Amino acid sequence: MSNSLLEKITHLKNKLPTLEIITEKSDTDNYARDWTTYFKVSAGAVLFPENTDDVISIIKWANDFRVPLVPSGGRTGLSGGACALNGEVVVSLQKMRKVLEFNAVEQTLLCQAGVVTETIQNEAHQRGLYYPVDFAARGSSHIGGNVATNAGGIRVLRYGLTRNWIASLKVVTGKGDLLHLGKGLIKDATGPQLIHLFIGSEGILGIVTEVEVKLTTPPPPKKVLLLQSHSLTSIINCFGKLRSRHNLQAFEFFSQLGLDHVVQKFQLSPPFPEKAPFYFLTEIETPTHQEIEKVFESLEDLFQENLIVNGTMAESTAQERLFWSYREHISEALSPFKPYKNDISVRIGQIPQFIPQMDTLIKHFYPDWEVVWFGHIGDGNLHINILKPDYLSPEEFFEKCQTIDKELLKLVGKMGGAISAEHGVGITKKPNLHLSKSSVEIETLKLLKSWFDPNNILNPGKVL
Repeated sequence: MSNSLLEKITHLKNKLPTLEIITEKSDTDNYARDWTTYFKVSAGAVLFPENTDDVISIIKWANDFRVPLVPSGGRTGLSGGACALNGEVVVSLQKMRKVLEFNAVEQTLLCQAGVVTETIQNEAHQRGLYYPVDFAARGSSHIGGNVATNAGGIRVLRYGLTRNWIASLKVVTGKGDLLHLGKGLIKDATGPQLIHLFIGSEGILGIVTEVEVKLTTPPPPKKVLLLQSHSLTSIINCFGKLRSRHNLQAFEFFSQLGLDHVVQKFQLSPPFPEKAPFYFLTEIETPTHQEIEKVFESLEDLFQENLIVNGTMAESTAQERLFWSYREHISEALSPFKPYKNDISVRIGQIPQFIPQMDTLIKHFYPDWEVVWFGHIGDGNLHINILKPDYLSPEEFFEKCQTIDKELLKLVGKMGGAISAEHGVGITKKPNLHLSKSSVEIETLKLLKSWFDPNNILNPGKVL
C-alpha cells in the first residue's frame, strides 16, 4: 500500500475506529478476485463494513479522497466484476450477514447484503416457505451479489430471475446518498421505479446494503428425470412437448464431455451403460397420481418418436441429488483446467442452429481446444467452457479467448441474443457490450453512471 493511500486510510480509521481494515498483500489478494482465474489482482486495502451507515461513511470518504472502490460479496462471479486490478480498495460485505426481519403477513425476509443465498433458502424452509432462486454457488454467493447481477440459475423457467423476488432494497449511491427503493409495495404507479436500475447494475451505480426478498409456498411434489438424446434439435422438441403437457420446474442440458469430466473427478458411476452426445435433466411437478401417469405417457411418446434414446426417473431423494450432481458439478470438475467461460442467451428455438455454428467457429480458430457445453436450455442460456491447453500460460490463453470472443459474440449479436445471460458484463464482456446494446442504450447507461457516481469511484472499469 502506498504512503498516499495509507494517509487516506488513516483518515477513514479516525472516522470509523471500529472498522476492520486489512492492508497486507498476502491477505488482500484473496478479496481482490472472484472465480475468474486469469487476472493479476492488486488491492490497496480491504474494508469490512458492518451496516449501512458504515457503507455511507466509506463512500463519502472515497469521494473526498478520490479513492476507487470495488464492492465484493461472495466473489463467485465469472466475469471479473469483483476483481481489483489497479490498487483499488475492496469493500467486502462479508460481515453484513444479519437476517434482520421476517414478515409473516407479507412473506418477506429482510437481510443485509452479505447474507448467503443458501441461508435465505434455509430461513424460508424453517418457516414452511420457499425461496426459489437457486444455482450451484448457493452456499457461497451473497444476496447483494445476486441482486447486482440479477442472478438466475436452474429454476428461472418456473420462477424467473432474482429481479422477480425483490420486494425492496437499500442502496448507497456513488455520491453516498441512501436510497430505499421498492419499499415492499405490490402496487406503485408513481412513475419509473429506480429499484430496477440497481438490479443487475454490477455495483457501478451504488452498493446494495439491505435486501428484502419475497418468499412463496413450497413447490408441489416433483419427479426428476435424466434422459439421453442424440441431438440438440431432439432436446428442444422434447422441451416443447413436455412443457405443453406439464409444469416444468427446471430443464437443463449437458454434453457427454461434461459428464465424463464429472464422473472422473468425483468417481461417480455413469448414469447409463452407453454414452450419448447430449443429456437433459428435468423436474416435473407431479401433485397427483394422475400427473405421474401423464409423465410416463409423455416418456413413452418421446421414445416412440425417437427423441430420446434412454432415460431414468429418480426413485429417491438421494438419486435426485445424484442426477443433479452430474449437472451441477461440471464447473468444479473443470476448474483445474482454468476454463474461459462464456454464458450467452438466444431464443430457445435458435439453440440447435446456434451451437453447431459456435462449435465450428471455435474449431476453426483452435481445433485442438476442448469445449464443454452445458446450460439452462429451458430459458435459452448456454454456458460455454473453453479449457486451457497445457502449452499456454493463463495470460496467453485469456488473450486468445478474447480474440475468439469477437467472432463468437458477433454471432450472438446477429441472432439478437445477449452476450451475458447471468454472469454479468464485468471486465471480460465489456469490449463486446455493443453487440447486445445499442449506442443509445450505452450512452444512457453512461449518463446514469455519471449521475449516481459522478467521481467514478464505484467499480471503475467494469461494464462501461
